[in-house]
Amino acid sequence: MAPLPVLKAALLVSFSVLLTVLLGFGLPALLNTGTRVLGLPESNVTECIVGLYLLFVLYMATPRIPRGLVEVKGSAVFVTGCDSGFGLALSKHLHKLGFTVYAGCLLKDKGGEGAKELEEFHSDRMKVVQLDVCSEEQVNQAVEYIRENLEDADRGLWAVVNNAGVSTFGEVEFTSMDTYRKVSEVNLWGSIRVTKAVLPLIRKAKGRVVNISSMMGRMGSTASSPYCISKYGVEAFSDCLRYEMKTWGVSVSIVEPGNFIAATGIMTRESIANTANKLWSEAPAHVQEDYGKARFEMLVAHMRLYSNSGQKDMSPVLEDITDAIMSKRPYTRYHPMEPHWWIRVQLMTHLPAAMSDFLYF
Repeated sequence: MAPLPVLKAALLVSFSVLLTVLLGFGLPALLNTGTRVLGLPESNVTECIVGLYLLFVLYMATPRIPRGLVEVKGSAVFVTGCDSGFGLALSKHLHKLGFTVYAGCLLKDKGGEGAKELEEFHSDRMKVVQLDVCSEEQVNQAVEYIRENLEDADRGLWAVVNNAGVSTFGEVEFTSMDTYRKVSEVNLWGSIRVTKAVLPLIRKAKGRVVNISSMMGRMGSTASSPYCISKYGVEAFSDCLRYEMKTWGVSVSIVEPGNFIAATGIMTRESIANTANKLWSEAPAHVQEDYGKARFEMLVAHMRLYSNSGQKDMSPVLEDITDAIMSKRPYTRYHPMEPHWWIRVQLMTHLPAAMSDFLYF
């Protein structure tokens, strides 16, 4: 019997050939039917395939179509998770564009570097607030501070960006219930808690809610269940909120970044080592015995490699968040990710599960 990688490669090649045949024969027939209806001369197979390829290239190469921009002057945005990563970079970016930024930082009261960096702007449009999204009290205090300091409270708050998030790894039998709760408490319940608190101000402005999800909010992965669960929840919450807010004129967008670990440093070799030690030491004896230390070490080695991977430039994510905030007609979902991840998401979400499981797992 052929090894599994060979079977997977053969399946991908067969799928490509089938798609080519379908396009080669089906597309010309469809186009010729259309041209006959329009009274145009029929095209041949080559013209159809070349035309399709040109359309694909044009789609990939064409910049995002302008859809109008909102007025920035006097508008305020509340961003969570601004100690580092996307949140820190986004706060600077939005301030540069002219927004008043309320930057929520978990470590502000502890002298965190991110909070200090933002406070050094010494700008009336950069306001750093203490914010633990897991704390009802701190969330309410932050929103009250925003309400009291808005340039025009009756105008409301233009946008909230729920960016605060944490990540971890570990197979299900190694992951404690406490870890599941902690990850969802930040990524999911934190987003919901902040949104509920700030929504009256957003509705006044007929503004925006932008939730940072992940490609892992659309597809599962091994050793990532706590993170995937929390991001799947963010997707569902955002969809439901979008339906409800439509009558209020509030737009709700989801940004689904791909692999930006190298850019954000959300997982480091040190954090991986600490997590690995905790996972193994706390695992029941029978789990340790069944899985074996060698298998566990292979997973840890894979995570160490993964921590250095991904895009190093955050600008695709910042541009998409900015579009969701500033465009008069923002998209429902944004997908800042490398092409191979985008393709994987499409296959994982559109192919029958039996096929996508065979290809990737």
